Amino acid sequence: MRVAHSPTEMRQNLASLRRQKTIAFVPTMGNLHDGHMKLIAKARELAEVVVASIYVNPLQFGSGEDFDAYPRTFEEDARRCQASGVDFIFHPECLYARGGPKVTLCVDVALAGRLCGRKRPGHFNGVVTVVNLMFNVVQPDFALFGEKDWQQLLIIRRMVRDLHMPVTIVGVPTQREPDGLAMSSRNRYLTDDERIRAAGLSKALQAVRQAYHDGENDASALLEHGRAVLTEFGIEPEYLEICDEQTLEPLSRLSQDKRPRIFVAARIGKARLIDNMSLCTMEAIGT
Repeated sequence: MRVAHSPTEMRQNLASLRRQKTIAFVPTMGNLHDGHMKLIAKARELAEVVVASIYVNPLQFGSGEDFDAYPRTFEEDARRCQASGVDFIFHPECLYARGGPKVTLCVDVALAGRLCGRKRPGHFNGVVTVVNLMFNVVQPDFALFGEKDWQQLLIIRRMVRDLHMPVTIVGVPTQREPDGLAMSSRNRYLTDDERIRAAGLSKALQAVRQAYHDGENDASALLEHGRAVLTEFGIEPEYLEICDEQTLEPLSRLSQDKRPRIFVAARIGKARLIDNMSLCTMEAIGT
């Protein structure tokens, strides 16, 4: 496994391989957990060369967010990457010119202004700018993203389609702890008590999904099931919404053709956690 510290070095490492082999790319901000390992395992299935990036992107952190505190664990991340079969790590010190970039991408507010985007203005512009930059450097055949960040996945797919990028975006199902909590690097912020409470996020989503499969299709009534569970766990949500999973438009009456998905975000202690779940499936999650 090799580590590249600049775009030039990364391109040089891949130049000869790109003509002969397929490349899969897993972008991360590091502090890797088993969910990231699932992305890497899927990448190994899809391509002959696997590249993972480890870069905490300042453009996607707003004022007062946790950029400085975000856990940076490169040595442990590199060991996990090597053990999982990563061929190259892209670990740049900085991807932007001194003084910051003067040219960036902008996501339409119809996608970026919903859900997480309402409280994090500019966040998704930072995401697509850094992903576009990394795609230009790595030039992968496949890029893998977790479905926990569903809004991000949807926006990246739209970016690739709108800009005619020759890369296939692969979504990988959310990896969860035994009690259902979605794996996240920010789970490390939780105290023991907060960790127990955080399991209420996935349980609230499951309660909504169960009510839907029991025959309820009024969104307001369904959301009451979720809010009751969140209250039980002492969680005040930033949002709890049922949306069309392709447009993110809020739904009032649900039907299978709209592909309804339930989304939640909440602050628990120092951690801002998000989760989502399709209402069209009933796989068991957690205990």
